[in-house]
Amino acid sequence: MTNDGFAAPPALVEHARRFHAEGGVPAVPRVAATVLLLRPAGADFEVYLIRRVAAMAFGGMYAFPGGGVDPSDSQAHLDWAGPEPAAWGDRLNLVPDAAQAVVCAAAREVFEEAGVLLAGPGAGTVVGDVSGDDWEAARQDLEARRTGFAELLAGRRLTLRSDLLLPWSRWITPEFEPRRFDTYFFVALLPEGQRTRDVSGEADHTLWVRPADALARAEAGELTMLPPTMVTLAQVAAAGDLNDVGRAAARRDAATPVTPRLDLSAADGPRFHLR
Repeated sequence: MTNDGFAAPPALVEHARRFHAEGGVPAVPRVAATVLLLRPAGADFEVYLIRRVAAMAFGGMYAFPGGGVDPSDSQAHLDWAGPEPAAWGDRLNLVPDAAQAVVCAAAREVFEEAGVLLAGPGAGTVVGDVSGDDWEAARQDLEARRTGFAELLAGRRLTLRSDLLLPWSRWITPEFEPRRFDTYFFVALLPEGQRTRDVSGEADHTLWVRPADALARAEAGELTMLPPTMVTLAQVAAAGDLNDVGRAAARRDAATPVTPRLDLSAADGPRFHLR
């Protein structure tokens, strides 16, 4: 990552050239949410990364757990702790139902993809270990849409802890991509007593890594990432310690979208720039 942008992966360059040559019409972005799970690591902290399987959109790339908003996320009636949907709407510049959907999607996806549940028996508590067989069966039912997130929480008398999610940023996929997402990024601390698990069929590798180390490995070509992941890693690394990340989140604009722009005419090869 340099001040003059990001080198573009060849597959994305091919998409862009084809899109412009064929006079393509941009796809409508699907609203999505993603979560940077963080945990202490000595005096520093680590972030959880997953590598998408090759067959998926953005396959082979390291990213944070997340995915698209499901229709049920906006219709769910569930116990809720933390800022109400209207307050989330003010923060994200969304109507309350849409804000609830984004927050629910963030919590649901991090459970589906990492086995981490941001919920508890009450407003000031968090459930402990959720790695047992009964929890895994519940996670699989949720992932397969045999049950809904609100139904899962209600069945176990749990409250969604929306206050454990801190909004960070918003990114929209470039126009040339055939599958586009309007993604809200959140940060969250791994709840005490819980652990991430390599459970989702959408990932073929996972790791905990210091943000600065992840960036260094990306620069060395060991980890392949798209601009939103690299920029966000750099931002949380620059914030300081975990407490500083929380303070930084409170000051951030999480509503105005960032859309990477691909410059195909750059002298040193196609590069992404941010706008």
